[in-house]
Amino acid sequence: MDLTQRLKGKTAIVTAAAQGIGRAVAERLMAEGANVYASDLNGKVLSSLNGAETSVLDATDDAAVKSYFNQFEQIDILVHAVGYVHHGNIEECSLKEWRKSCSITLDSAYFVLGAAIPKMKNHGGSIITIGSVASSIKGFAKRAAYGATKGGVLGLTKAVAADYIGEKIRCNSVCPGTVDSPSLQGRIDELAKTMDSRDEAVQYFIDRQPAGRFGQPEEIAGLCAFLASDDGAFVNGQAICIDGGITI
Repeated sequence: MDLTQRLKGKTAIVTAAAQGIGRAVAERLMAEGANVYASDLNGKVLSSLNGAETSVLDATDDAAVKSYFNQFEQIDILVHAVGYVHHGNIEECSLKEWRKSCSITLDSAYFVLGAAIPKMKNHGGSIITIGSVASSIKGFAKRAAYGATKGGVLGLTKAVAADYIGEKIRCNSVCPGTVDSPSLQGRIDELAKTMDSRDEAVQYFIDRQPAGRFGQPEEIAGLCAFLASDDGAFVNGQAICIDGGITI
């Protein structure tokens, strides 16, 4: 792929960057010239992300997040990709799982965006949250906690966009459909335990996609790179669906 250097010299922070969407985003931003600082809980997998400055970070730990962001004088781009998918309706979601969902998906966004914004206020920047079409956009079976917390992320994204537009900070949410990733493969494995075969579980997820296939992390990363760049300078406060036709 012949990429521009439209992010050359920019300081970019990517959370949940060890694998899946987060890793693809980190790799794409580096390819576009950004200086990428990547974090994740899984330090072993993250360490193989060549070219980025990597750190182990628990994004649900407010003190740890503040300490991590204190190292930066200026941030130009933030992509917050931390999330957790609970499988179940509201009756199947224990209070423990509900709290876990809120902590990982929504609290982490509150901590990370709150720590990054002061590093952008003097010069502007682009914040991108990884949302989901399973949110306030569309309801899905067995996604009560996930849909609720991703809906919260979209609300926070829009509020930040409104609050900081005068500081030249843009905040948008990229909302994927079903994307082929280690996280998805784990969910397929779990679902397969309740079905006749793994192929049946795979088909269950594919059937949700009108396009007839899973999205690829690199496709999500391309949209994030656009929003991070000056090409996306007039896009603000949006929840952008990249979902293979789910929301047609």
